[in-house]
Amino acid sequence: MDWSLVLASQGIGVELDRAPQGAWLLRIEPSDQPRAEEAIRQYRQENRGFDWHRDLPGSDFQFDARVALWALAVAMVYAAQEALRQGLFDTRAVVQGEWWRAFTAVWMHQDPAHLASNLTLGVVFLGLAMARFGAGIALLATFLCGALANFTGLLLRPDPYVGLGASGMIMGALGMIAAQTVPLWRTGRRGTRVMLAGLGTGALIFIQTGTNPGSDVLAHLAGFGYGILLGGVSSQLPARIHRRSNLIALVTFLGLSALTIFRAIG
Repeated sequence: MDWSLVLASQGIGVELDRAPQGAWLLRIEPSDQPRAEEAIRQYRQENRGFDWHRDLPGSDFQFDARVALWALAVAMVYAAQEALRQGLFDTRAVVQGEWWRAFTAVWMHQDPAHLASNLTLGVVFLGLAMARFGAGIALLATFLCGALANFTGLLLRPDPYVGLGASGMIMGALGMIAAQTVPLWRTGRRGTRVMLAGLGTGALIFIQTGTNPGSDVLAHLAGFGYGILLGGVSSQLPARIHRRSNLIALVTFLGLSALTIFRAIG
């Protein structure tokens, strides 16, 4: 799957196929073989080193264990969030210019049950997104999904309210996972079917996990939609700039998180 996305991002026509023995194959034009081999070689070279990724038994997915660091950071913020009262997404304050609340609210939780629920889903969805897109891109994109989901609630709800929680970010991770096969529409009918199946599966999982009547369904839906958008764009990044983009995205995520938290404390 990863190699097919690499080739599609380079404009190389590729079709997914399966051998009678069950192995997956990539079919390309003979004239594209040298370019395809070079693209895959470059992709493997840029992703070598200590591997945090782990294959999930019984699936084609990988999981990035570094998501545990994100979970630890969320738990630490919760333990100290008494100092972050100005970090809640209070729409009255945001309208008056306190924009950082859209970001800081993503780190905050109402009680231990709320925290445990978001960490449970977040570790799964974000760990999968980090393995597919890289830690930096997944963290920054889903963090933006959470903030944009908060801003969407501000625009669509007529009455003032106060919000908090990482649900928009987590649903953004689910959207990115669902959108990872978007480039396959260029590989033929089989690829289009795989893409539609991925988006449909993501939608079904969203219905199961993001539509609890007692939760902020609007923020969940907005986060999921933004995740599909950013995931579709990220999945088409050329392999040659993927690693550099991840580093820049990780630094941006850490800087934006620190900046907004310090604004809330100050």
